[in-house]
Amino acid sequence: PTPYGIAATERLAADLAQAGLTIASGMARGIDTAAHKSVLAAGGDTVAVFGCGVDMLYPAENRALKEEMAGKGLLVSEFPMGTPAYPQNFPVRNRIISGMSVGVLIIEGAQYSGSAITARMALEQQREVFSVPGNITSKMSWGPNLLIKQGAKLVQDWNDVVADLPVTAQQRLIEAGRQRLLNQGLGLAVATGGAPGASDAPDPAQRINRVVLRQLKMDEAVHLDKLVETCQEVSPSEIIASLFEMEIQGLVKQLPGRNFIKVW
Repeated sequence: PTPYGIAATERLAADLAQAGLTIASGMARGIDTAAHKSVLAAGGDTVAVFGCGVDMLYPAENRALKEEMAGKGLLVSEFPMGTPAYPQNFPVRNRIISGMSVGVLIIEGAQYSGSAITARMALEQQREVFSVPGNITSKMSWGPNLLIKQGAKLVQDWNDVVADLPVTAQQRLIEAGRQRLLNQGLGLAVATGGAPGASDAPDPAQRINRVVLRQLKMDEAVHLDKLVETCQEVSPSEIIASLFEMEIQGLVKQLPGRNFIKVW
């Protein structure tokens, strides 16, 4: 991969993992390895699908990564123990990567690369296909650029992926993100929040989003504590859930220090 491909992988994998998605790849040299490492560094969940037995090491330089994945992630293979990393195994295993996923994101790859095979399998399995645009003079951008021409979703940041996921997947991410924020110890009195499930109904959720959005600005960040003070008709837990939902929708952006701005 090019330095651009590695940088895009590291950023997108970490951001998507922090949004609550599990990142599956093949632990191959290059993009796969960068994705797994970035997710682990971000404290996220990641799955490696091997083109050999799970007791085999390939590539050899990924010994430390494999050990970390065994403790913090998941190692999967359809091949029996002791199966070497035969070249023909890797295109075969790609169908498992796409099959276990709600979508496949292509970062780089030549026209007939393994990533192109995975994208084709994803289409056959009726999965979403996403693609990062690349330099038109680079052969490694041929695959993703061609996919965009053929209708794949162009991805510039993690929101482009999450916004195109099925509604059920988005709802799971919102709920998981809400719980994660509540567990981070933000210093808020969230114990007095609304009744469970109250913010899941369409109309109340939209009302809460509008209340929070009115307090946000496009040119000035607003601290989370300030939002709690000004949105007194909404509980702190509902504010946190609303902010996470609107961030997924691309309406709100979180800045360092628990500050938020309106981005539309």
